[in-house]
Amino acid sequence: MRINAKRIQDQQGLSLIELMIAITLGLFLIGGLIQLFVNSKQSYRVQENLSRLQENGRFAISFLVKDIRMADYWGCLRLPSTSNLSNNLNDHATFDDYISAVAGENNNTNAGDDVIDGTDTITVKGAFGAGVYIREASLSNAASFKVEDNSGLRANNIVIVSDCIEGDLFQITNKPSTGGAGFDTVIHDTDAVRSGPGNLDKHLRKIYGTDAQVFKLNFATFFIKSNPNEIPSLYKRVNGGTAIELIEGIENMQILYGEDTDDNNSPNYYVTADKVVEMNDVISIRISLLTRTIENNIAATPVPYTIFGVKTTPPAGDLIIRREFTSTVAIRNRLP
Repeated sequence: MRINAKRIQDQQGLSLIELMIAITLGLFLIGGLIQLFVNSKQSYRVQENLSRLQENGRFAISFLVKDIRMADYWGCLRLPSTSNLSNNLNDHATFDDYISAVAGENNNTNAGDDVIDGTDTITVKGAFGAGVYIREASLSNAASFKVEDNSGLRANNIVIVSDCIEGDLFQITNKPSTGGAGFDTVIHDTDAVRSGPGNLDKHLRKIYGTDAQVFKLNFATFFIKSNPNEIPSLYKRVNGGTAIELIEGIENMQILYGEDTDDNNSPNYYVTADKVVEMNDVISIRISLLTRTIENNIAATPVPYTIFGVKTTPPAGDLIIRREFTSTVAIRNRLP
């Protein structure tokens, strides 16, 4: 008996309908993958920007706190009482600049400067860093004296030398840090200096012994300006020199000053710089920084932010995320 088997024909191709279905399914798959990639990239951008925002805020606060805490430090001399301190600088106003250890400006509006309008500035002054001891006393109060080797002192530094009983303010007129000799030599002559006021008199008020220390004096100004990438940043200028960018993404800085009016070592109130009655009575400072993400298009809609209790809603198209960082700092050298 013969059985007829039905011949199965080989596949010859796809019909138009099958091809269109395959393309449609492929487009759905590709679209899903693209959407997944876009969402993942946006999540990464958000997390990266938020992490940098937090890090920048913490670092900016730490820079400010470190210098503010050391304001009004003059070694072991207690200022602003200056009866035991001699000023040997040509420009005595420079000394006045130093002993006024805290200064500030509320909501800057100065035309022509590079500070962002509406932000605060603060200047703190004092002897920053560790002092170096005198290694060998001079034979005369008009001569040079020797300090520790590799002292870090430089020509034109304005310094204070003190033994905790008396002190002298002067400008170094040589290059003392040569290293390797076992000591550095500090000269305080009336020679011309490359920058700074120079010395009116080379005679110090006494011959200082090996119990005396030499401190470099600095005044540091912190302010907000735009960096070369047009991102607002925290800047620092030391002794009127070139401004140095510290942290980017700092959009605003607002400062309140805690003034002690009854000498009980506690602030009676906090006010802006223009409302302070006597800066020498300020014993603590409250800083509020508004930090922002470096990139735009991080948020889905404009995100309101608050600084010192004032709420602001950004305009449409501003999709930057902002956070406020606040710290209250005691000026340690004005407290017991």
